[in-house]
Amino acid sequence: MKLRIGKYFAGLIIVLLTGNIAVLEGQILKDSASMRVLKGCVGDIYNFEFEKARDAARQLSISYPGHPVNHLLKGMIVYWENYPLKPGSQAQKAYEINMNDCIRICEEIKTSDDYPEILLSNLGARGMLLQFYADNNLSDKVLPIVKTTYRLIRQSFDYTSFYDDFYFFTGLYNYYREAYPEARPVYKVVAFLFPRGDRVKGLVEMRKAARTAIMLKAEAAAFMSHIYIHFEANFQLAYAYSRYLHEMYPENPQYLASNIKNLLLLKKYDEAEDLIRASEAKKSNPFFSAQTDVFSGIIQEKKYRNPALAKELYKKGLNDISVFGYFGNEYSAYAYFGLSRLAELEGDKSGRKALRKRALDLTSYKKVNFDE
Repeated sequence: MKLRIGKYFAGLIIVLLTGNIAVLEGQILKDSASMRVLKGCVGDIYNFEFEKARDAARQLSISYPGHPVNHLLKGMIVYWENYPLKPGSQAQKAYEINMNDCIRICEEIKTSDDYPEILLSNLGARGMLLQFYADNNLSDKVLPIVKTTYRLIRQSFDYTSFYDDFYFFTGLYNYYREAYPEARPVYKVVAFLFPRGDRVKGLVEMRKAARTAIMLKAEAAAFMSHIYIHFEANFQLAYAYSRYLHEMYPENPQYLASNIKNLLLLKKYDEAEDLIRASEAKKSNPFFSAQTDVFSGIIQEKKYRNPALAKELYKKGLNDISVFGYFGNEYSAYAYFGLSRLAELEGDKSGRKALRKRALDLTSYKKVNFDE
C-alpha cells in the first residue's frame, strides 16, 4: 500500500490532523492579552514572517514557561521556515524534538478542567508529525503514532461545544470516513473498522471551522480546497477557499501555489499568469519555483499553444522538483501529464503512453490532470 493513499484513510488519522495549532491550556485561553499574542504568532508563521513569530513565541514562553504550546510554536516555525521540510535534515531533527516534547508534556498532565485544551495540544503535535511523515512516505514513523492517536480523535467529538476548532477534527472524520471508501472501494473493509461518519455533516463542520475556529481557519480552508478538487470535483468552490487562504496569508508561497493551481483548473489562464508574474520574489523558495515552472508549462501549452516552450518548462519543473522526492510527486505528475499530451501532438504514441503511465504512478488523483 502506498502511503500517499494511506495518508487520507488507512487510519484516517493522518488526514485529520494537519497542522493543529489551537493548542493551549485554559490559562492562555482565558488570558485575552496572551491569546492575542498567540493568534498573532500563528498568523505570522503562516505568513512567513518568522522573526515576528519568534518574538511572539518568546513572549509566550516567558509568560507561560513549561507550557506545551511553546514547543508546538517552535516546531511550526521550523516546519514553515524550512518548507518543504526535508527528511534527514537538521531542521527535521529540531522539528521532531519540539513536537515530541509537546506530546510528552500533554501526556504527563492529568485529567483536569483544562482537558479540552490539553487534548488540542496533544492532537496538534501528533498531527504535525503525521503530516510530515505521510507527506514524505515515512511509513515506519507514521504507524506508531496512528495507533495511539485514534482514541484522541474520537474524544474530540465530545468537545465541540468548547472550541470551534474541534469541528476541524470531527468534520474531517465525518467526511473522509464516508468519502474515501466511496472513492476507493478497496478501503471499504478498512472503513468497516471505524464508526460511521456523515459526509454532508462533515462539510458543514469544516466550513464552520474555516469561518470561526480560533487557530484552525487556515487548515480547515486548505482541506476544503483539497476536498472540493479531489473528491467533489467542484473547482469553483475549491478556488473560493484557496483564494481565501492566499488573501489571508499573501506571503505564504504554498497557499499562493494552491491558488494558482485552482485558477488553472478553472482555465483562468490570464489570472494565473498574473499571479505568477507578481510572485518573482517568492521564487527564492525552490519548491515554489519548481511548481511555477510546471504551472507556466500549462499556460504555454493551453493559452499560448506553444508546445516547445511548454515542454521546456515541464522538464525544468521535473528536474527542479526531483530533489524533494516523494513530497513533489503531485506536481511531477502534472508535468508528466503535460508531456504526454505534447507527445500525442507529435504523433508519438509510445511516448504518450509511457509518460502518462509515469504520471498515473505518481498520483492518487488521476482525474486532476489538466487534460481538459
